Amino acid sequence: MIRALCLIGGLTGAAGLSQFPEFSQQYLQRLAGQVDELTRQVVEFDQTALAEGLGREEMLQAMAETPVVAAQEAMWRRTFARHARLSENLMVLRDATPMQRLTLPHRMADPATVQAVWADFTPAMPLSAAGATSAGAGFLGGWAGFAAFLALLTLPFRRAKTQRPEPTKRRQPVVKMDPPVARPALVATTPSHLPKLAGVQR
Repeated sequence: MIRALCLIGGLTGAAGLSQFPEFSQQYLQRLAGQVDELTRQVVEFDQTALAEGLGREEMLQAMAETPVVAAQEAMWRRTFARHARLSENLMVLRDATPMQRLTLPHRMADPATVQAVWADFTPAMPLSAAGATSAGAGFLGGWAGFAAFLALLTLPFRRAKTQRPEPTKRRQPVVKMDPPVARPALVATTPSHLPKLAGVQR
């Protein structure tokens, strides 16, 4: 029963992780669109600041000191930080092979991009080497994870079984043997009723 459940867990992991190469490819395409849009916004901001004779940081400071646009200063800082982060992730993912992307899930962790890809994602048959490798890794991971989960569930029962006191065995009554009766030693005696003859030894 446990092996059957672990097999189901392994097949589920294989089916899920086998889609990772296709998902990463679609993520890469969507990420490129995100970076292009952010780049356009950053360039427009820098051009506006330059037209005012200011640099980017000086423009942000001026916005923070102006009550009307003070709230936008924090928004633009988040935009610049996201643009830098996603641009770096895009560069790393583009340079990586499909097999190498299996080790780069942290480069595909932008929530907005993940949600957009997942909304349009269509599973595909894993025919590539990366897909086969992902399926194998998913099978092993699913098997091991499900086995560990079952072991965790049954742990309290195993502890209770080991801590349960063993029933005491009834001791058989010991039958005491009577001590052996000592037999009196046979002593050759001369009956007193026989006449004694002088000079005759009996």
